[in-house]
Amino acid sequence: MAIDPIGNAAKRILLTVQDYSLFSYQAFLNLFHPPIYWADFLMQSDIIGVGSLSIVVLSGLSTGGVLALQSAATLSAFGATAVTGQFVSLTMIRELGPVLTGVMVSGRNASSMASELGSMVVTEQIDAMRALGVDPLRKLVTPRIFASILMLFFLTIVADACGIMGGGLVTVLMNHQNGTQYLNMAWEHLRLPDIVQGLVKPLFFGYILASIGCFYGIRTTGGTQGVGRSTISAVVNASVLIIFVDFLISRLILTLFAGWM
Repeated sequence: MAIDPIGNAAKRILLTVQDYSLFSYQAFLNLFHPPIYWADFLMQSDIIGVGSLSIVVLSGLSTGGVLALQSAATLSAFGATAVTGQFVSLTMIRELGPVLTGVMVSGRNASSMASELGSMVVTEQIDAMRALGVDPLRKLVTPRIFASILMLFFLTIVADACGIMGGGLVTVLMNHQNGTQYLNMAWEHLRLPDIVQGLVKPLFFGYILASIGCFYGIRTTGGTQGVGRSTISAVVNASVLIIFVDFLISRLILTLFAGWM
């Protein structure tokens, strides 16, 4: 019957969600119980944090510049180009900084986690670890999640700063506006909910991209072709889930801080 393929697909999706929920829950608990492999954590922090720094800086500068360029063109019709700094800083800190950083780092690191762990599964290195009494989840997954959460927090701050800086460069050099006024507007209109929203999101995004990348890597089947499928699935699902969770967090914070906005 035509309904059978739909039912099978829905069943596979539900089973995948169930497996991921159990996997991510166990990985989350491992963050708070020893042993924690600090050497692996430091190595992953270098790969995720330092390795992603260049793309975060470039994307932040470019995004801030585009925001300043487009907002000034629109605001000039109302004689309100002076609020360009406010628009750029709020947009970068609330939304674009965390989301762009999460998606960019996801494309770089969720894919590498999935391919690396998938290759270890295909070459039976994971089975060898289990045979030696080492928990692959604690050894391979937990340090990556821990490092992703921490590094994405700092990378988001870098992206926000670069975005505001890029907007300032465009404002001064191309829009010929006052740089001091831009910085004053960017700083004075920031509120506690804006900062909380911008710094809470990367904690969730880091957990999402690392857990999904490791989840699809550990579940790899089908040899080298399976590694490719796991890599694609990790990047696509991590990016989509980051955007969806961004909506949920934004809605929650706007509700909690309704009187502050």
